[in-house]
Amino acid sequence: MYNNNQVKGDIVERIKKYESEEKTNCTKDIRFKFCEIVFLLVMTSLVSIIIGYMLKNNNEDKINDKYLEEIINNYNFIIDNYYDDIDKDKLVSGAIDGMINSLDDDYSQLLKKENSSSFYINLEGTYEGIGVEIYNNDKNDIIVLGVIKDSPASRAGIKPGDIIKKIDEKDLSNTVVSDLTKYVQSNKKSFYNLIIMRDGSEQSITIERSMITIKSVLSKTFEKSGKKIGYIYISVFANATSKQFSDALAKLENENIDSLIIDVRNNSGGHLTTAVSIISKFLNSKNVIYQIEKDKKKIKFYSMGTVNKNYPIVVLQNGDSASASELLASSLKEAYGATIIGTKSYGKGTVQEVIDLENGDKYKFTTKKWLTPKGNYINKVGIKPDIEIELDEKYMNEPTDDNDNQLQTAIDYLAK
Repeated sequence: MYNNNQVKGDIVERIKKYESEEKTNCTKDIRFKFCEIVFLLVMTSLVSIIIGYMLKNNNEDKINDKYLEEIINNYNFIIDNYYDDIDKDKLVSGAIDGMINSLDDDYSQLLKKENSSSFYINLEGTYEGIGVEIYNNDKNDIIVLGVIKDSPASRAGIKPGDIIKKIDEKDLSNTVVSDLTKYVQSNKKSFYNLIIMRDGSEQSITIERSMITIKSVLSKTFEKSGKKIGYIYISVFANATSKQFSDALAKLENENIDSLIIDVRNNSGGHLTTAVSIISKFLNSKNVIYQIEKDKKKIKFYSMGTVNKNYPIVVLQNGDSASASELLASSLKEAYGATIIGTKSYGKGTVQEVIDLENGDKYKFTTKKWLTPKGNYINKVGIKPDIEIELDEKYMNEPTDDNDNQLQTAIDYLAK
């Protein structure tokens, strides 16, 4: 333990000593310059000592933390006494996983490197690959479920229902989907040769690897009672979503829409910054769009926009609309005056950060609460719609716009 007063006194005395020596010895120009350099070096050293003392004092509580000491002691004991070889990366990852799991929180979790790639692909909105959605059937065949529009797979003629038998010389019979995914991720070639089975016959297809942009925004218009109503669906708040939304909104506004429906049903969230960017297209910088609370302190965050739109907006939501979707819905409701239609939202009012570990694993954990513009905390409560209506089972059996009674309610509301 260091006494700050003693340290301060020691430093002052040392400075006075060198000031005295400077006056006595530095009477000649050459000697003065030499002493000036020495004095500066000494002062730099003293500043370093001060910083060192300060850092030690600031970190002393953490260093002397009895819980941290227990973790270190047991880590060393396990390393020294376990009967077999130990994978230290795995040991550390397991320890962090244990700490994260002990938190009273539904959203903090360890993301193993083999499972975190899809998490990041979804949030980034782009990835390098061939552009197919695949699954295993009961025979462990790899089946094409869907083909991403304008992807290498679509250009090569891959179709839903195709069975992927081989990629290059790798046999995919009786394998899992991750085998194909890992092969594409680890073999970053320009082209792959696929053997597929279609209608009982094998075909050889050469397919290019390229950057794939996941389309997370869909837009169209509806007309009713002489009103043109714009519609934008957002599937996830990825990095690429903001640009897609901006393009869709500009197109709809160029078509002179009278109102807008923003559909975030089944959207579990994504990047907070993407939601803020989208909200900012409707509100100027005088508007609070959400608040953050940490350590019982609240900080207000304002729109980054320059104009206030003035056409009516409806937000469609359901029980799977969460996090960034709820931030968008609450912000547009409280700051813009939008109407929410559907069912109560999920209720996720917290913010997570993602930390990278040296072994490639990651963990996300909750660091803050977010509040609506008016300071409401929606965690485990959700956002209640202005017009509550359950989705009709008819839509489940035949998913068309006409059978979507929540969508039709929004259209009717805006067509009045």
